[in-house]
Amino acid sequence: MRGLYCQLAESNEDVKFVFQDKEPLPLVHDHDVKMQVKVCALTPVNTKLLMELKVQKDFWPIGREIAGIVTEVGPKVSFFKPNDEVVGILPLDCTESGLSSAAVLVHEHSLVTKPENVSWVEAAGTIRDGLCAYMALHTHSHVSAGTTVLVMDGASPLGTIIIQLAHHRGARIITTVSNNEDKKYLEGLRPTIARVINLSNTKVDLVDSCLEETGGLGVNIVVDCGVQLYSKEDEAAAKQHLPHKHDILSLLAVAGHWVTAEENLQLDPPDSRLLFCKGASISFLNEEVWQLSNMKKGKYLHILKDVMEKLSRGTFRPQLDEPIPIYEATVAMEMVQKNQVRKKQVVQL
Repeated sequence: MRGLYCQLAESNEDVKFVFQDKEPLPLVHDHDVKMQVKVCALTPVNTKLLMELKVQKDFWPIGREIAGIVTEVGPKVSFFKPNDEVVGILPLDCTESGLSSAAVLVHEHSLVTKPENVSWVEAAGTIRDGLCAYMALHTHSHVSAGTTVLVMDGASPLGTIIIQLAHHRGARIITTVSNNEDKKYLEGLRPTIARVINLSNTKVDLVDSCLEETGGLGVNIVVDCGVQLYSKEDEAAAKQHLPHKHDILSLLAVAGHWVTAEENLQLDPPDSRLLFCKGASISFLNEEVWQLSNMKKGKYLHILKDVMEKLSRGTFRPQLDEPIPIYEATVAMEMVQKNQVRKKQVVQL
């Protein structure tokens, strides 16, 4: 059977997505689970990270967030049995594409049980963003009732999940958008958001709006989706809509915490001084750390289970697009990689 893979172009920057014949599955070993994938979610491939880790030099498999049915288990598997409905994230070094009608082989510690009242599409489309939201609000910043959380780009699939989890924990939420359509969507979202800041309005200042909303005290937790490191003239067009790093530092409260997705963040001495004066801190949001270390697997699985439980109870309502067939997966993945879609893309097999 064929699966979807990613291949670097000659420039080592552009990527192309191609269907390749999959190697026959090896025998099911001790802790392996063979599963038939029902739905697979699409997420941009971090080619830079994979190259640094020397993972899959020629072709990288696409489709790591999967939901499906267990068809066979290894002799030492204790969590699952055939016909169980499961959901999970394939490891970084996995050689198999989850985006295939053929079965995949995965270690049992990469999967959790899918609740009966959760659809395949919701399970696969929520598992990764739910993990990121937990990392941002619990692993890194310890959100609690009464704290104020600023979620950048709250209308994105990840931003929507973070907002709902923060509200569930009793936090007060401020969020940003870059157009009126996203603002309308968030204003109609339940839970109620304290303030939606439209950054496309040139008369609106992010720092002033946050300080006004918090009575001048600042925001306790900030979760971004990237920041500008330089002046607007020196930044790439893709970052023009993002806040400047100095704005984030300026709106942080005393002892505040900034969770950033900007992997190349650079702080100048004045920035560090401002952090020092506020007693504030910074963490980097990289959900792949769970796959890069064998430690804390129990905690990782606990998070995935809790994401599914909250999804089954209605705490999470993910922002998903209509499922697409596998023959449209190549075009959809190209759009996902270029950040040209607003809703989570899922492929139904």
